[in-house]
Order: sequence, then C-alpha cells, then structure tokens
Amino acid sequence: MKAVLLEQAAPIEDKPLRLREVAEPTPSATQIVIKVTACGVCRSNLHMVEGDWLPGTPASFPIIPGHEVVGTVASVGSAVTHLAVGDRVGVQPIWATCGVCEYCFSGREQLCRKRQITGETLNGGYAEYMLAESAYTYPIPDNITDTEAAPLFCPGITAYGSVTKADLSPGKKVAVLGVGGVGHMVIQMAVLTGAEVYAVTRSAVHRSVAEELGALKSYSPKGEGGGFVADATLDAAIVFAPSAASVAEAMRITKPGGRIVLGVSETVGPVDIGDEKIVLGSVLGNRRQMREVLDLAAAGKLRAVHADYPLAEANEVLGLLKSGQIRARAVLVP
Repeated sequence: MKAVLLEQAAPIEDKPLRLREVAEPTPSATQIVIKVTACGVCRSNLHMVEGDWLPGTPASFPIIPGHEVVGTVASVGSAVTHLAVGDRVGVQPIWATCGVCEYCFSGREQLCRKRQITGETLNGGYAEYMLAESAYTYPIPDNITDTEAAPLFCPGITAYGSVTKADLSPGKKVAVLGVGGVGHMVIQMAVLTGAEVYAVTRSAVHRSVAEELGALKSYSPKGEGGGFVADATLDAAIVFAPSAASVAEAMRITKPGGRIVLGVSETVGPVDIGDEKIVLGSVLGNRRQMREVLDLAAAGKLRAVHADYPLAEANEVLGLLKSGQIRARAVLVP
C-alpha cells in the first residue's frame, strides 16, 4: 500500500513526509483493517512532524501520522463479531486503552496512562490502509460523507469535551478563543447549550466562519482592531488558540467564579484566588461522547467546515496549516 511516512522530524518547509510503498497491515483477533477514505489534518500532526514533542512523540521512527480516520472495513480479526467487511467506520486519537485502570472504569479513558495514540504511538491514517482495535472504532451514520465525518474524530470529540467542562447553559456567556479546526466546532456545540457565544481570533477569515456558525459576534484579541469585551464579564472561556496571550485574555474576560477551559498547553500565570476562577485542562473525550458527537452530526446540528486534498500533498497541506491558510479543517484523501 501507499503511505505517508515520517522518517525523521524536521520543519515542514523541508518536506519531511515521504510517500512510500509499505506492507499492508494484518489484524489480530480483536482488530480490523480499514481501507482509509479520509483522514483529517491536525495541528498536533504538525507538532509531531516538526519534532516539537521529542523525545517521546512519536514513539518511534518511521511512523505514519494521522488520527482522525474514516474508511471501510477491509478485513476483520477472528474475534470481531460486531463489524463486517464493507462497514463504514471511524477512529479517533485514542486507538486503545488498558481497559482496567481507574480512568477506564470511570468513563475517562482518555486519561488512561497506557493509552495508545493513533498516528503517534502506532501507525495512523495518512495511508491507504490502517490497523485499528475494533472496540475503539465507530460506525459512521449513513447521511454523513467520509470527508465530513473525518474531522468529527478529533475536532468534534475535543470540542465536545471542552464544552462539557465549561458548564454552559441558556443565558450564560462564553468566549471561544481560537477558531480553527477545533474552535469552529466548539462554537457550534456551545450554541447548542443556549449560551451566548462570542469568538476571538486574529484572522478575518476565521471571524467570518465563527459568525457563520452561530457566534453572536467575533472579535480580534485585545489591542488588535479594538479588542474584546470588558474585564470579568463572561461566565466561561474556552481556549484553543496556542498562545500564552490567549490564556491571559481568557483569564481577563472571565468573571469571578467562572471557568477557563484550556485545550492548549500554555502557561496560565498568576491566579487571584479571591476570584475563585476555575481553570481546567481538556483532552478529547470518552467513547460514549464520541458516539454522541456522531449523533449530533447525523441530526444536522454539527458540521465540519473542511477542504479536501490528495494524500500525496500532506507536506503542502501541513505547510498551509502552519501559515494559517486553512479555513477550518483540511482532510487528506488517499
């Protein structure tokens, strides 16, 4: 099969991804092989490719990136009874977990310390075929196309988890800082709670996307084109803009007792304990929540704004992402 391999980390401008011929995977008893039809392109793919997370991620070289994968079942292991060849399925970043730790037992499997990450600890979906653990695959609703579905498996579940932690309800006010692959889905899910949703982003294109998807208004960050609302006026802020300045902005605009949900790894800075603001990290979500994301999309309440590219253009697409030229989500199609 053809696959895009990362053989050594390097700046994306050096085109470190190589299209190679490699052996097709073979499933064990509980696994399946997916014929990939779409794979979303995530900023975390870019971080891994450029070596930002070394040592540790990727777990080894060479590796096939890609963790928001959709395709059809090409073959099944001997113990797989709930899936059949030809079924449309998807895989998210959580490829598998241990299944027996406190996190797995309490519905927080995304926190499992032994979790396997698609495209980071083992091969992902930048390929014609991918191996998957059958218990961590998800049937795709018939009324969602493959390229529409792929971004649901990272931006979708990531947005769902962050909005859940923000504790939103009708009448509350929330800001979404960063309107990209994840942020544009956060906006849609926050709107579904009945909250008043505002967007903060440097990009005029992304401000347009935010208002198209239901944000009451979009703003530039403070100091850029007039900035955002006054200090301490919002009930919550959800941050997917990868900068310490965005975290500081979120802290500034959230009122005492409010929640700041971080989907990025950045410095929080001093916290005034007298304000009793709650700062939470958020990563992905569990399998039940993943199915709920798919249900929302099937019901027409959630959609991925995306553009599709050939698999062979992976380097170029990640370059566009790095330079801020992707409107929301890019999807690679083998």
